Amino acid sequence: MYELRSEFRLTILLQATKFPKATYMYWQKRLEQKNPNASLEKKIQKIFDEHHGNYGYRRIQLALKAQGINVNQKKVRRIMGKLGLKGTKFIRKSRRYNSYKGTIGRVAKNLIHRRFYTSIPHQKVTTDTSEFKYYEHDKNKKLVIKKLYLDPFLDMFNGEILSYRISERPNAKAIMDAQKEAMDRTDDCPYRRTFHSDQGWAYQMKAYKKQLTKQNIFQSMSRKGNCFDNSPMENFFGLLKQEMYYGVIYASFKQLKQAIEDWIHYYNHHRIKTKLGCSPIQYREQITA
Repeated sequence: MYELRSEFRLTILLQATKFPKATYMYWQKRLEQKNPNASLEKKIQKIFDEHHGNYGYRRIQLALKAQGINVNQKKVRRIMGKLGLKGTKFIRKSRRYNSYKGTIGRVAKNLIHRRFYTSIPHQKVTTDTSEFKYYEHDKNKKLVIKKLYLDPFLDMFNGEILSYRISERPNAKAIMDAQKEAMDRTDDCPYRRTFHSDQGWAYQMKAYKKQLTKQNIFQSMSRKGNCFDNSPMENFFGLLKQEMYYGVIYASFKQLKQAIEDWIHYYNHHRIKTKLGCSPIQYREQITA
């Protein structure tokens, strides 16, 4: 009797709204169906959260593939749209750090000539210095801006950061220490190596060049004022700052230093590079296995 009354009420309601009964029944069945993508949606949400919202649909598709889940990018993008998942991007809010101080030493030729690709690990290495800001209170509790400097050495083969140093001011020791570690790490290369940089003051130093000469390593420099001649390093800095620096206020040197160290470890070991299909270290291990 209750079901008859419910059906009668439905009939009256549909007649009053002039809504086709067939259409109503169609959508009722659709809404009662279980979500066939429920499991996939949970996995996509988990990957997105694990990478702090920095993964777009391409990298999420690669992460799913690594888990043995084959799904095309269109479907991943559609599900991300449904879940409201969108990578957060920030624009650059500070000027680019420039270490050029004029010709204070020897300027090397540009041997790379934007030929960044290499199929050989540790053959082509590039470096540069980038500046970061953090905020601290002085003795008078006044907020002051302080700076941190990062000096990394990057392998053009897979984008891996081979070595780096973090310091409170630009200094030769930090660069020389990172250079020495990078040379030791790349000593297994069967071919003559090339270390590339811009024309910054530190890379013109006799001591910097002497270390390379000892190891029979070519030195290469970008043309003056041409950042595209060192785009692998510029791209790395842009990515690092976009994902962990812009939009975040750091309250101490220690806090910012730790954040950079954590991100570089994440970048080397876990962050998928689209053109590689995996992280830099995973790619190198696959190639050299």
